[in-house]
Amino acid sequence: MAKNRKSIYSALIANLLIAVTKFIAGGFTRSSSMISEGIHSLVDTVDQVLLLYGLKRSKKEPDATHPFGYGKELYFWSFIVSILIFGLGGGISIYQGIQHIIHPEPVENPLWNYIVLGLSLIFEGSSFIIAAKEFNQVRNGLSWWKAIVKSKDPSSFLVLFEDGAAVLGLLIVFVLMVIGHNFNLPYLDGVASVLVGLLLVFTSAILARESRSLLMGEGIAPETQRKIRTLAEQDEAVIKVVNLLSTYQAPDDVILMLIIDFEPAIDTEDITASIERIRKTIKQAYPLIKLVFIQPQTYSLLPGSFVSEIKKP
Repeated sequence: MAKNRKSIYSALIANLLIAVTKFIAGGFTRSSSMISEGIHSLVDTVDQVLLLYGLKRSKKEPDATHPFGYGKELYFWSFIVSILIFGLGGGISIYQGIQHIIHPEPVENPLWNYIVLGLSLIFEGSSFIIAAKEFNQVRNGLSWWKAIVKSKDPSSFLVLFEDGAAVLGLLIVFVLMVIGHNFNLPYLDGVASVLVGLLLVFTSAILARESRSLLMGEGIAPETQRKIRTLAEQDEAVIKVVNLLSTYQAPDDVILMLIIDFEPAIDTEDITASIERIRKTIKQAYPLIKLVFIQPQTYSLLPGSFVSEIKKP
C-alpha cells in the first residue's frame, strides 16, 4: 500500500505538469487531439487525488457507525475514478474529436506538439514502467490479466491502467499527427481525439467492472475457499465445513465466517477449543483474514437461529 501511494504521488505531479503543458501547446497550435490529451492528463490528475483521498479514508479506525472500519471507501472512490475517466476523459475527447472531423482546422506550428508529445511519452512511459514493476512484484507468477482480475487493491491496477492508456494514447496522437501533417489531412487530428476517447471509455469500463465487484462485497477466491475448508476439516473435532462466507472490507482486510458440523459426541468445551484452534490456523495461513467467525452447525437447530437463515441445504 505504501508503494502504491508513492507511485500515485509521482504520477499526480507528472500528470499535472503534463496537462498544463499540453493545454498550452494545444492552444497555440489549435490541435484538437492535443487538447484531448490535455484533458486526459487532467482527468488522470483528478483521479489520483481521489485515490489518495480514498486511501486515507480507508484507514480510519472502526467506530459505532462502521464497526468493521472504512476499508470499502477505497473501493467507492475507485469506482468514482472509473466513472470520471468515462465521462470527463472519454466523453469530452470523443465530442471534441467529432467536432474537429466535421470542421477540420490545420494544425499550426506542429513542432510544439511534437516536443510536448515526446516529453510526455518519456514521463508517462517512466511512470508506467514504475507501476508495472511494482505490480509485477505482487502478481505471484499469474498472467498480467489474471493478476489484475484477482487483485483486491484498486490503487495498484488503476495506476497501471491509467499510465498504460496514457502511453497508448500518446502514440496514437503522435502517429496520426505525423500522417495528417505530412499528407495535409487535418481531419486526422480529430480522428486521433476520437480514438483517445474510445481508449478511455474502454479503460473505464474495465476499471468500473473490477471496482464494482469489490464494492458489492466480493469474497475470497474459490481456490482459497477450498484450502480454508481443508484446513478446518483437518481438525479432529470437525466433520465438515457446511458453509463458508467471506467479504473483502479492504485490500488487506477480510472477514470470514464458517458454519461447521462438529462431532456429535464432543461437549461445548471441546467445541470451543476446536474453534480456537481453527481460528488460529486460518489466521496464520492467511494474515489478511482479520476476523474469523465460526458457528457450529448444531446451533442452527435452535428456533430463530441466524445460521438457519443463511445455511445452504
